[in-house]
Amino acid sequence: MSDTVTTPVPFKGNDKLLFGMIMGVIAFWLFAQTTLNIAPDMQQDLGMEANVMNIAVAITALFSGMFIVVMGGLADRIGRVRIMNLGFILSIIGALMIALAPTGSLSIPFLMTGRAIQGVSAACIMPASLALVKTYWDGAERQRAVSMWSIGSWGGSGLCALFGGLMTQNFGWRSIFFACAAVSLLGMLMIRGTPESKVEGGSKSKLDLAGILTFMIAMVALQILVTQGNKLGWTSPFMLAMAAVTVIAGALFFVAEGKASGPFIDFKLFDNKIFTGATISNFMLNGVAGMLIVSLQLVQLGGNLNAQQAGMLTLGYAIAIIAFIRVGEKLLQRFGSRKPMLWGCLITGLSILLLMPTNLMLGDYKILAIISYILFGIGLAFYATPSTDAALSNLPAAQAGSGSGIYKMASSLGGAFGVAISAAIFTALRVNNESIHWLEGVITFVGRQDNVAIREAAIIALGFNLLMVVFAMVSIMLTIPKGKKA
Repeated sequence: MSDTVTTPVPFKGNDKLLFGMIMGVIAFWLFAQTTLNIAPDMQQDLGMEANVMNIAVAITALFSGMFIVVMGGLADRIGRVRIMNLGFILSIIGALMIALAPTGSLSIPFLMTGRAIQGVSAACIMPASLALVKTYWDGAERQRAVSMWSIGSWGGSGLCALFGGLMTQNFGWRSIFFACAAVSLLGMLMIRGTPESKVEGGSKSKLDLAGILTFMIAMVALQILVTQGNKLGWTSPFMLAMAAVTVIAGALFFVAEGKASGPFIDFKLFDNKIFTGATISNFMLNGVAGMLIVSLQLVQLGGNLNAQQAGMLTLGYAIAIIAFIRVGEKLLQRFGSRKPMLWGCLITGLSILLLMPTNLMLGDYKILAIISYILFGIGLAFYATPSTDAALSNLPAAQAGSGSGIYKMASSLGGAFGVAISAAIFTALRVNNESIHWLEGVITFVGRQDNVAIREAAIIALGFNLLMVVFAMVSIMLTIPKGKKA
């Protein structure tokens, strides 16, 4: 009787694992991002000032951007499943801290800490889940898995305002974060039993702690400077100190990266002009998320719509971005990267222009807003795949991993600073709009006159978003070559 040797069957990804990972993706894109719409309700319930609430809205994307490269690297070293589980645990903790935030003096620590933890959670889940998709799926099955993952992220971002409004109006804003914790727990249970995956014999270089810490300090100080400068005074001692911290930490970061054997951000990547241009335009176009918080708060604060009514206006955004995301892929194949990226920017710019006539009556403005959000989704859908392809396909294979991390970090940081700056401009000018009274001599504001300050502030804040689209287009025209993809 002979012994038989059984060869272990390699693990193949299944729908249980896939949808478990998607639960983690939507915990950020669908649940955490609802604050773009429900911020006024949260602010009123918790008794916060608008400037503080603006930080809470933007801080999640900021922390996601700061940590996504770090956590992606750790996932490769110590295990993608392990980092995914850490992400789920952090998501549950962060969501419960927000859901249970008390009113009064403890509201700010609870809310800010919870939002920051949600950002770190997203930084764990997004790169680790994509790495697992690449590892455990092949061929057409991998393409399906990537598409489902993308629908979780893009679809979640498109539906977050509508979802947040519906939940807030019917169950209260806290229900969103209790549901987020439940969805994260479900996702963690669904990925149980997945074999660990990590890079064997990979890079043994030390973690670039100096680069990571100086980068974090610079980003947090800059965020505080942007969001609190108007309230505390740009020349106040505290703001001057934050400006100094930003400059000093930024300088130390560049020094640290130049000396590190395994730098947190490899500046050699930016020697590639196409990668640089695509990453800069990606940062700028993600920053246009600021138009969402401005326009949604405009119709709530200036038009007395509730969060659900405001969110309903964005339904076309979700439908358009899901419906047209594959169109961007086809345009890439037909025309190369440059033209679809520029078309996407132009359509996005048009969507902002449609939101700028805040002098109209609310009924007319709502029609423009519905059209605008549809165009916003189409513009981003046209841009997304060609931009990603331009950034990553022109890098050597050895730089693809770090390049992907930096490109994704640009997305999160662009969104964080775009939302923070837009909200800061809008909040500052609607509270004190003496500097923009000249708009009343140029534009006739029909209807109610008690909300003119809010409407004027929205024009300027939306104009800032339009400027970011212009910068994105300049970056594309200067760096992305003409002609069809080879």
